[in-house]
Amino acid sequence: MFSRVITAALFGIDAYRVDVETDVSAKLPSFNVVGLPDSAVRESRERVMSAIKNSGLPFPQGKITLNLAPADIKKEGSAFDLPIALGLLRAIGIISGDYVDNIYVVGELGLDGSVSPIKGMLSISILAKKEKADGIIVPIENAREAAIAQGAPVYPVSTLKEAVDFVCGNLDIAPFKASVQDVFMAASAYTADFSDVRGQEHVKRALEVAAAGGHNVLMIGPPGSGKTMLARRFPSILPPLSVEEALETTKIHSVAGVLPGETALVATRPFRAPHHTISDAGLIGGGAYPRPGEVSLAHHGVLFLDELPEFKKNVLEVMRQPMEDGFVTIGRAAVTLTFPSQFTLVSAMNPCPCGYFGDPYHECTCTPASIQNYVGRISGPLLDRIDIHIEVPAVKYHELSGPSSGDHSNDIRERVAASRRYQTKRFTDIPQVHCNAHMGTKLIREFCKLDEPSEALLRMAITKLGLSARAYDRILKLSRTIADLESSPDIAPHHVSEAIQYRSLDRKYWRGG
Repeated sequence: MFSRVITAALFGIDAYRVDVETDVSAKLPSFNVVGLPDSAVRESRERVMSAIKNSGLPFPQGKITLNLAPADIKKEGSAFDLPIALGLLRAIGIISGDYVDNIYVVGELGLDGSVSPIKGMLSISILAKKEKADGIIVPIENAREAAIAQGAPVYPVSTLKEAVDFVCGNLDIAPFKASVQDVFMAASAYTADFSDVRGQEHVKRALEVAAAGGHNVLMIGPPGSGKTMLARRFPSILPPLSVEEALETTKIHSVAGVLPGETALVATRPFRAPHHTISDAGLIGGGAYPRPGEVSLAHHGVLFLDELPEFKKNVLEVMRQPMEDGFVTIGRAAVTLTFPSQFTLVSAMNPCPCGYFGDPYHECTCTPASIQNYVGRISGPLLDRIDIHIEVPAVKYHELSGPSSGDHSNDIRERVAASRRYQTKRFTDIPQVHCNAHMGTKLIREFCKLDEPSEALLRMAITKLGLSARAYDRILKLSRTIADLESSPDIAPHHVSEAIQYRSLDRKYWRGG
């Protein structure tokens, strides 16, 4: 007796169709799973057998051959349990009819027949919508996430017995519905606000410029100056996520298994802050069967690297390619996967090993050589991808004890969004360029033209202040963003002057000059 049940597996952050083909023949009892299953899939035999028996259903007797097609792609995970169980029961006639011919089934089974949630539910639901499936049977905990795709009807079940009764027509389950806009609006509020930060107005301004132009940022200051506090509030001033961006971000978090159970949609900009002991595989992604790393989990959001020089050099260097391209490709012997990684890098560091170089309230105990060696841990190619270097001094007492000052995040976000709209219009016909930070040399020459006073100011900065050559293009891009924040079609000298202040690490005293 033969049966087929449709399910899905993950390939990167997308899903593809898998047919669970089951054959039960009158031979000596055995249970074989073929089709490149991993250990979790092979172990499904024991889970499925116990779940069927403990649900009061008959388990097939004889030789069982189960194929996961296509058989040339490795299958992993426990989401095949429920479709395997239904396939076995259909093969022996417990489930009859053709209702399951075009319905997707996913879910992990417990030994008692309960159905547990799985990873990557949104990707599978989007596939079911694309394939015009008649429906999708999902664990009840995944129902809201599956319904976000607004595609095939979603039928949540909590036990194997419920799933069997439903496909046999003995149980009526109403399709689960969820409004994308309602879920989006309910989950799109930020808890932290820029007005919480006392003082540091010039740093807030630098972060506003970074948000407006999509520029990467490095904050340099002593311990306790508020670098981490500022970084954690940076997502709240970025332009709001669109529904399309939210769906793509949710897919990544769901596949990685970091989507909270009560969350159906990631509606705020992600903020990822890995510890400096992270490995290159943890940051970029990897594993025998590659999974998204921190750079992908920060897609459409912020990646915060605190104590930047403390990260291993090889970890920082492998980050250069995803920063440049907006995606990361991970190759293994059996498979090569590509994950999106379009994020804004916000990093922080002390000015020296002891942390107090330049601090008027604490004595620095570091030698010039140790300071240079400390700053030198960040390579030139990585610094080339960071447009803004801003110094964050210690906050003075009267600023800490005084009333809250500065704009709220909502006010800053409105200015940032207006600037981004200006840039979107400018780059309408230019692929892969969405904001000023993405401009290459050719576009900089086209859109960042300076008048004579501005050119003279920049020339003086390069020669008199000892700015490095790499600072030239960065200052032009920052000047363009600052002008956009003022809705100015031309770059003026005061735009260039402000941009020059955001290149601290290019000055002579940082480079041992």
